[in-house]
Amino acid sequence: MKTKSRAKNKVNVITLGCSKNLVDSEVLMGQLKANDFEVQHESNKMKDSEIVIINTCGFIEQAKQESINTIIEYSDLKADGKIDQLIVTGCLSERYKDDLINEFPEVDAFFGTMELPNILKKLGADYKHELIGERYLTTSPHYAYLKISEGCNRTCAFCAIPLMRGQHVSRPIESLVEEAKHLAKNGVKELMLIAQELTYYGLDIYKERRLNALLQALAQVDGIEWIRLHYAYPTGFPLDILDEIRENDKVCAYIDIPFQHAANGVLKRMRRGITREETEALIQTIREKVPGITLRTTMLVGFPGETDAEFEELCDFVRRMKFNRLGVFTYSHEDNTRAFEMEDDISEDLKQKRANALMDIQQGISAALNKEKVGKEMKVMIDRKEGKYFVGRTEGDSPEVDNEVLIAADKNYCRVGDFVKVRITEAEEFDLYAEPVK
Repeated sequence: MKTKSRAKNKVNVITLGCSKNLVDSEVLMGQLKANDFEVQHESNKMKDSEIVIINTCGFIEQAKQESINTIIEYSDLKADGKIDQLIVTGCLSERYKDDLINEFPEVDAFFGTMELPNILKKLGADYKHELIGERYLTTSPHYAYLKISEGCNRTCAFCAIPLMRGQHVSRPIESLVEEAKHLAKNGVKELMLIAQELTYYGLDIYKERRLNALLQALAQVDGIEWIRLHYAYPTGFPLDILDEIRENDKVCAYIDIPFQHAANGVLKRMRRGITREETEALIQTIREKVPGITLRTTMLVGFPGETDAEFEELCDFVRRMKFNRLGVFTYSHEDNTRAFEMEDDISEDLKQKRANALMDIQQGISAALNKEKVGKEMKVMIDRKEGKYFVGRTEGDSPEVDNEVLIAADKNYCRVGDFVKVRITEAEEFDLYAEPVK
């Protein structure tokens, strides 16, 4: 039986998946708030919300299963009368809408990735075009993600993103600058530029790559002190941005550039459009042009046909390149991708063993690189206080995915959101310990 304690027009938005999904949720919540809805993000107070919106992920099997489990959880709550409306949106809904409609009759409506106005209409709200850059931030108030484009024109064999997000569409520089100004006025100091493919930015609307021009424009925004680049593609990498990274104090010496693999046979089957030799030359160029740059990458193991020799070639590549940050995914056999036509011939057990082996290599690399920082002074952004420590990040670290700097709270005081100069005193594989420089 429904309780009378639920707030009318109170919406709880659940976000699954990547930072790009998070931005979509923030934009949705900003629109709802402007329409006088009371919004909350991932609240545990199930009975306190009239409406629940689940923003799903459909990228790989594990993410899809998490999305399905979440839909089941909230469908049960709706069946028990604990919420009034249940809406599902996002990548999983875009990709499998018809199947989901049949499987989950408790859900009131399913929407795809580009149907924000339709979600609002379903809730009796108006889409407010004037809300450029006005989002309901779910991150710490001093940093925010800035989505500069949507979709992807690449044809990687393993990737389902074009099926869910469509072709690449860049946002105009003026629009992004306006959003950055709004974020800065609300206390944001760090922008993390995200997209399915950063380096393609501008080709569709300006007929040339304009990421460098965008960086220059964003760096002019008062209040923004760090600009960070995520999800760059190695093929056709715009080398002109390297000069901007080196010369512009506001652009972090940091690039997240997923290489996925190093064996030429695997790269060709993946349709990555680049060879190991070209990859190594690109890495050398980046490091020469921006000394001390932090390179973050991801690798994909267990792709169809990956031999022991090809995996060992990948391991050797990682050992030699000594990436500052590295993550590993196991291959997921996704329907309607080009790789789905191949035999998924690597067992899940072997995929996981290879992933673990690669991360063991990276753990040793990370430990050695971190130990080199002991005794050095660094600028750190303070993100939060957690337990006995203030937790911060260096220019070479992005939130959630990278290393953290721990400062003892019983001996020091740091204000969250401030930059602090520290001296590194100890180092572990993925964490640094520091003390403020007086």
